[in-house]
Amino acid sequence: MVVLAVDPGARRIGLAVSDETGRVALPLETLERAPGEGVEALARRVAERARLASAHRVVVGLPVRLDGREGPAARAARRLGQAVARASGLRVEYWDERLSTVQAERALRAAGVPGRHRRGMVDRTVATLLLQSYLDAIASRRAGP
Repeated sequence: MVVLAVDPGARRIGLAVSDETGRVALPLETLERAPGEGVEALARRVAERARLASAHRVVVGLPVRLDGREGPAARAARRLGQAVARASGLRVEYWDERLSTVQAERALRAAGVPGRHRRGMVDRTVATLLLQSYLDAIASRRAGP
């Protein structure tokens, strides 16, 4: 089962995709949001990436606050997820992405990626981290106690 992950942001949207077994997350790309681009147009672009990747499901990162509450960014992520579901016809799930940007920044720094190159890579790295977390959780549920 191929899963497409989306790290939603105001300007950049990171995408990652799983392998066909649904076990390994791989970075895909970072979409730049065009000035004035509405959520429906953006969702159609994401849906097209899902179609090209032969995805069966989409996972949208949900940027909840550290206390677990949802703020404006989480509500925007849910709006994008709902629009992607309409545009793609795929099942959309949401996955907590708390602190994933910090993890991505650390991983890229550790890999020696210069700061000027990190900006475009962070979003798809976040999408990859959240997708791997999602895939690991699914595998753990399948394996049982």
